[in-house]
Amino acid sequence: MTPEELVADVCPRIRDVGWAFYFVPETLARGTELGIDGFRFYFLGRGGVLGDVDATVVSSAFGYFKPDLVRTVWDSARAVVDPRAAGHAFVECAAEFGRAHFAQLDGLDAFCAAADSVVAAADPVGLALYAGAVSEPLADDAPARTMQLLALLREYRGSVHLLAVRACGLDALTAHCVKRPQDLGMFGWSDDDAVTVTDQDRAAWQAAEDLTDRLVLPAYSVLDEAGRAALVAGIDQVEAVLAP
Repeated sequence: MTPEELVADVCPRIRDVGWAFYFVPETLARGTELGIDGFRFYFLGRGGVLGDVDATVVSSAFGYFKPDLVRTVWDSARAVVDPRAAGHAFVECAAEFGRAHFAQLDGLDAFCAAADSVVAAADPVGLALYAGAVSEPLADDAPARTMQLLALLREYRGSVHLLAVRACGLDALTAHCVKRPQDLGMFGWSDDDAVTVTDQDRAAWQAAEDLTDRLVLPAYSVLDEAGRAALVAGIDQVEAVLAP
């Protein structure tokens, strides 16, 4: 497997499993303990690595949510919980999820070593959300660290993709309408906000996807054949455990 083939294989899968802990009952319960609901804990927990910033900063880093929604949720949540404290708690929720679901898996030490190498090689310049997330300490035990690393690699590509979308001339709403128009309401947009997608928009979105792969490739290219195999094997096992 070449580095290019590795990126094509694992990045979509990391996208799909890296958020597995976000809305499980245990994570929602942690938010309740802090005094906020699950939706607010998602925003404050994921965005809390940025610090106690204005909602415009969070909106910029998240990209696809309607800014009005971000401001409403972020401001109401940070009035209750310090964002950095929520960020720390969210990272710990990832660890607890990993301990609960991955403790019986084999080869996670090798997976973590490979994923750690990718993270260490991933340049955070221009990637605000990833830069904040990568500054958080990770657990020492492999099951917990596995989930944290999957979430972190998901933030890495997501941050790079948002950068690529803008570089290819798309605004985030148009990109959202290209990729997942059925989910606009979940992100705070109404039908009236939707844009008419053109062939040029679709071509720009594909160009952004291709650029994203090229930009993350150097980080994944640090892995040798054994490291690539360990990364794939770890994700294989995680997918099997999390499969419905």
